[in-house]
Amino acid sequence: MTTFSQGKYALAISDRSGMAFPYNEMVREWNGAFVHISEYEPKQPQLDPKPTSADPQALQRARTARTEFPTEDFLPQNPITTAAADATVSISFPNGAMQVNDFVRLRDIKSPVGGVAITTLQLSTTLNGALTDSATTITLTDGSEFPTSGFIVIEKVNSTTGLYENEVIEYTGRSTHDLTGCTRGTSAPYRGVSPVSTTASSHSTGAKVFGAYKISFLEEIVGLAGYNDSSGNPASTTTQVGFGFELVSNASSAETGGGLQCTVGPINDRG
Repeated sequence: MTTFSQGKYALAISDRSGMAFPYNEMVREWNGAFVHISEYEPKQPQLDPKPTSADPQALQRARTARTEFPTEDFLPQNPITTAAADATVSISFPNGAMQVNDFVRLRDIKSPVGGVAITTLQLSTTLNGALTDSATTITLTDGSEFPTSGFIVIEKVNSTTGLYENEVIEYTGRSTHDLTGCTRGTSAPYRGVSPVSTTASSHSTGAKVFGAYKISFLEEIVGLAGYNDSSGNPASTTTQVGFGFELVSNASSAETGGGLQCTVGPINDRG
């Protein structure tokens, strides 16, 4: 049987450099080249990439995106402040992120404040007469304290499903108990965003009606930030502590009250 010499004293010519090297120090590269160990180059990973498939295009249990209505927030204890012989009302709501021209609805007020009745602060009444889905004049049982323009919501519950089908309506005028110039099936801005519009529908006499106050000013405080330096950080910060609106009639006295766990929120929080 033929055997090969161990090549202890033999030399070999490198396929890369053409130089002579000890035969026993030669190695074979991945491309077949016979080179000295000092010249050896491993195969680059980019020359043999791993196979990849297409990116996934769908989720296994995908659901349709939802837009949730904004909800109520709790106010501090006794959040309502009135001024004597003045229609301005201030509401304490630290870090509420409210904006001027938002429409807000107060709820769960426990007591009158400054001679202003709970029904006035909450703007609650009922429909005086049935309403079709296209009527542009709405008669309330008592609309005397409602703003001369703004938004109302008529509460409606589907008798079959039990779900709320409230309708938000914008009106441009008020004559005693009649709201005029109504735009049906709309929505009112809250924190600078108008939720999805509601749907116009018919309503029965006696249905609950709630109004909203338009924020006319914000109450803010400016304090030292405590970390002003050459990097451009501000020397002070502005913190929102509340907001205010105007009543139709003046309060009779200056008072702070309303009770515990009063809430504020959008005029309609149910779709």
